[in-house]
Amino acid sequence: MSAAQNQDFATLLKDYFAKLPKVDEIIKGTVISVDNGAIRIDINGLATGVVRGRELFAESKQYGNLKVGDEVEATVLELENENGEMELSFRSAGHQKVWDNMMKSRDENITVEAKVLAANKGGLMMQVDALTGFMPVSQLAPENYPRVPGGDKNRILEHLKGLIGQTLQVKVLDAHQKDEKLIVSEKAVWEDEQKVVLDKYNIGDEVEGEVSALTTFGAFIKFGTGLEGLVHISEIAWQRIDHPKDVLKVGDRVKAQIIDLNKSKIYLSIKRLIDDPWKLVKEKYTIGEKVEGEVHKVEPFGIMIKLDEQIHGLAHISELANRPIKSTEELRELFPIGSRHAFEIVSIEPAEHRLGLRLFGVKARSEKQEEKTAKPEAKEESKEPAETSEASE
Repeated sequence: MSAAQNQDFATLLKDYFAKLPKVDEIIKGTVISVDNGAIRIDINGLATGVVRGRELFAESKQYGNLKVGDEVEATVLELENENGEMELSFRSAGHQKVWDNMMKSRDENITVEAKVLAANKGGLMMQVDALTGFMPVSQLAPENYPRVPGGDKNRILEHLKGLIGQTLQVKVLDAHQKDEKLIVSEKAVWEDEQKVVLDKYNIGDEVEGEVSALTTFGAFIKFGTGLEGLVHISEIAWQRIDHPKDVLKVGDRVKAQIIDLNKSKIYLSIKRLIDDPWKLVKEKYTIGEKVEGEVHKVEPFGIMIKLDEQIHGLAHISELANRPIKSTEELRELFPIGSRHAFEIVSIEPAEHRLGLRLFGVKARSEKQEEKTAKPEAKEESKEPAETSEASE
């Protein structure tokens, strides 16, 4: 063989080895046989690879029913085994492929299926393809979100356990293969669906729906096609209420106005569809007028009085007796909730939705203060004659 031929052969050999994959590298190839518990793959005409034994384990569904001619990916375990073939694995390649798909789903906002495997107080363990991910409670769609009064963690966990075994449509929020971290969200799918429907609505629109849930901070109203909005407790009624259940119950049909659309979140108001009764309060009541009202609530600083369905007033604790009331317990004994009493109106502030009351017959604060300052002066005057008589003696 000539020197030129030797050089050409050396170059070809160098190119051949340069093109050969390295251990742990993922290669692409074509299935050339499937038999005897092994799959043989042609690797671009450079070598024949074999996947056998435990390395046939399918990390992804794509390796379940392979046939001759299929294009596949595999990971190189050894460059040459005892038969001169390249030893390959579907397991690592499948694992990598699944992670690639998860990152693609995250980047392209693709909806995927996920099965609920287990539940803890923080959320759900999810099977997403061949991976295990996590969905925090906050990422559940409204229909699956645990609306538990008082946020009882044990009751929340019971609700979450009821979802085990279900398959949910989710979006991938976070996918980090290095940390094996996969976070998914059902709420994100719901939000995308909401956005499409919400295009039909504008701020100021009036809607009618059904009260679906009551919480300490407000009421949820279902309306339209699968939409749900929140009426904050301050937007339920013009009068002050302690809990939405004071005026609403689940199942009630109500009308509300859309006051804000924040992405997929809908905020509603019931009271804005009703004229503010406080605008006309001075036409109904006057300062100094004697009125009768019902004790609605007892607070450490006084009692809330219901004058009518819309107007509630406050009688400060100092306006309820001519002597100091020492405790809230004493206040409750004197003014049980539901009891009716006569009061005098002492102030009306429509803009602040405030009306001040005094129990009828109780002296004004100024009068009581005058009495307090007057009594010590009387004592001083009574001492002077005594001192004078002693001196004369």
